[in-house]
Amino acid sequence: MAAASLGCRPWGSLLGLLGLVSAAAAAWDLTSLHCHFGAFCECDFQPDFQGLECDLAQHLAGQHLAKALVVKALKAFVQDPAPTKPLVLSLHGWTGTGKSYVSSLLAHYLFRGGLHSPHVHHFSPVIHFPHASHLERYKKELKSWVQGNLTACSRSLFLFDEMDKLAPGLMEVLRPFLGSSWVVFGTNYRKAIFIFISNTGGEQINQVALEAWRSHRDREEIRLQELELVISQAVLDNPYHGFWRSGIMEEHLLDVLVPFLPLQRHHVRHCVLNELAQLGLEPREEVIQAVLDSTTFFPEKEQLFSSNGCKTVASRIAFFL
Repeated sequence: MAAASLGCRPWGSLLGLLGLVSAAAAAWDLTSLHCHFGAFCECDFQPDFQGLECDLAQHLAGQHLAKALVVKALKAFVQDPAPTKPLVLSLHGWTGTGKSYVSSLLAHYLFRGGLHSPHVHHFSPVIHFPHASHLERYKKELKSWVQGNLTACSRSLFLFDEMDKLAPGLMEVLRPFLGSSWVVFGTNYRKAIFIFISNTGGEQINQVALEAWRSHRDREEIRLQELELVISQAVLDNPYHGFWRSGIMEEHLLDVLVPFLPLQRHHVRHCVLNELAQLGLEPREEVIQAVLDSTTFFPEKEQLFSSNGCKTVASRIAFFL
């Protein structure tokens, strides 16, 4: 079943989201009187929570906590006409569990241009901050970039991917932008959204999920309170994480830690069905089973969780078609 059949805005391949441009974005009339000059900032920011919740419900497998936490935090923040601070989310979990997918959805359903909106800024350590020896230069450039873009548009989204690979010390320049300051560097930045993504805490989340399974607890019974402390400690103990000694964790500037649970076999099956639907193909049991059989699961004894979540589903489907 394609996403459009349930009222979600249509997507292409689920695993290719980062390279897509919404068809609607290409049809913008930038000469519209409503979108001239500075007004374009608010005009580009058009939250669609119904679409977001629909897409999360249909496509995000096995993540009851992430769905609930992200939607609740976003709604409360966007509907507040005068937020006291920017919204700061930190997404944690094993590879392939949906962190990047969710961040792409947020851009898509908050801004008309999605990831291609001029008000969505996506940073990758490998691309934007590849050399640790250039740290001081990166700090100046990052501060200038954030400050300049928030001055131009307070409704901006900043995505920081692979925080585990980010040079420690860089994120400290963001600290003034993340708190409840009334004004920072002469501009009100309290309507901005910052999202940080990392695998740190993934092992701890996996352990909690495994213990729940061994105790015959349903995974939907796992609560945020069981995970917050272990994730926070994993970040604080990791000298290679971008938050290391930045003051961001220590000063409690994160609004929500969003855990992504490890995916089981039926979740991977769900991903395969979704990917086939996005490709316009009917479900073929032999293809589904081939993908599942080629997926590695852990721990060795239980064979419970996918070692790479749904990350390689698209390429495996292509191989077995």
